[in-house]
Amino acid sequence: MYKGASQQKMNRITIDEYKKIIMATSTASNKRQDVQTDFLPLQGTDYVEFYVGNAKQAAHYYMSAFGFQALAYAGPETGIKDRASYAVRQNKLTLVLTTPLRANNEIADHIYKHGDGVKALALRVDDATSAWEETTKRGARSYMQPQKFIDADGEVVISGINTYGDTVHLFIERKNYNGQFMPGYREWNNPYYKPTDTGLLYVDHCVGNVGWNQMNPWVKFYQDVMGFKNILTFDDKDISTEYSALMSKVMSNGNGFVKFPINEPAEGKKKSQVEEYLEFYDGEGVQHRN
Repeated sequence: MYKGASQQKMNRITIDEYKKIIMATSTASNKRQDVQTDFLPLQGTDYVEFYVGNAKQAAHYYMSAFGFQALAYAGPETGIKDRASYAVRQNKLTLVLTTPLRANNEIADHIYKHGDGVKALALRVDDATSAWEETTKRGARSYMQPQKFIDADGEVVISGINTYGDTVHLFIERKNYNGQFMPGYREWNNPYYKPTDTGLLYVDHCVGNVGWNQMNPWVKFYQDVMGFKNILTFDDKDISTEYSALMSKVMSNGNGFVKFPINEPAEGKKKSQVEEYLEFYDGEGVQHRN
């Protein structure tokens, strides 16, 4: 059954209804948690980074179709030798689209295996070093030890941990930075093209699809390693059709600013949409963000 603050029971909700329930879940119930004891205080999603085959084209797609504005660029012209990255923004929602400039590297390998897809869910923190230390000592596998990136506008500290599949969480500390985006980037602006805002405000949640019987282990990861709470649970009776079903648990940090639903397949007459994702993406990863 679906379990939430209201303990309302629901039968066979659609995927769209599932998304709306997650987005409608009040952060007020999360605020009842004692955030003073939160060892990983998160300020929200800083940005979502995609590894893509053509970053400039992808950036223009998000601008023309979804109303994002050009924000910043990094590449050989800014001293970055191995990639080209375009950052776009709409209100508090920032996307980074990254393409490798040569083969035989992590970015190229990711695209070869998965196609265009989310690599990093970057979370804003006050102290990236503490975030890395607290999560790795609780069992997280390090992706990136704390590093300082400095330019004339200040410094950004970044660290990171591995999660499901090839997905990573980056911890972004930018309290001492006043630049356009971060060191290594320069302002990217097209004065002749200003897309119309479509009303997107911020990242509400990012859904991860994991393999058979992997939902609960990853729920435990977020509980033990990041201090998240399970605020909603859906089983195969809640989210199903005649042919397809899935199970999901929604994890939230202490203040409710970051929510990560974790989905796994459930038995049905045909493949569930989670199974289809795992097959076509060739592994676990971020299915969608809202």
